[in-house]
Amino acid sequence: MERTFLMIKPDGVQRGLIGEIVTRFERKGLQLAAAKLTVVSRELAERHYAEHKGKGFYEPLLEFISSGPVFAMVWQGDNVIALSRALIGKTDALDALPGTIRSDFAVHTNFNLIHGSDSPANAEREIGIFFSPSELLDYEHTIQRWI
Repeated sequence: MERTFLMIKPDGVQRGLIGEIVTRFERKGLQLAAAKLTVVSRELAERHYAEHKGKGFYEPLLEFISSGPVFAMVWQGDNVIALSRALIGKTDALDALPGTIRSDFAVHTNFNLIHGSDSPANAEREIGIFFSPSELLDYEHTIQRWI
C-alpha cells in the first residue's frame, strides 16, 4: 500500500476548505492514515523545502508556509501519489484542469492551497518530517476487501 503526504497550506486553512478538500480524497476511496493541524516552524519549513534553497522564491515560501496553521495529512491506497496529484491539479491554477482542487479554489500560484508529494521517495521523506511512526495508523478500509 502506497502512502503520500498532503498538506493544506495556510490559505486553505484560513479559507475554511479543510472539510471540502478532505472530502475529495475520501470520495476517491483513499484512506486517511494521519492528520494534524499545526503551525510550521521555520526549521520545519527549511527541512520540508530544502530542495528549493537558493532559489528566488525560497524565502517567501518559508514565510508563507509558516504564516498560519496548516493541516498535515498522510493518505494511503493503491497509486495514492498519482491519484492525489490528479485531484490536486497543476501548481498554477490557470493550468489546472477543471474539477481539480486548485482549479476550483486556488486564486494564485503562490496561494495554491495544497501540497502533495510527487514521488514515493519524497512522500517518505515528508511524512518523516511531519509525523512520527506512532502517529501513523494502519487499519482496514472497507474497499481493501474488494481489491
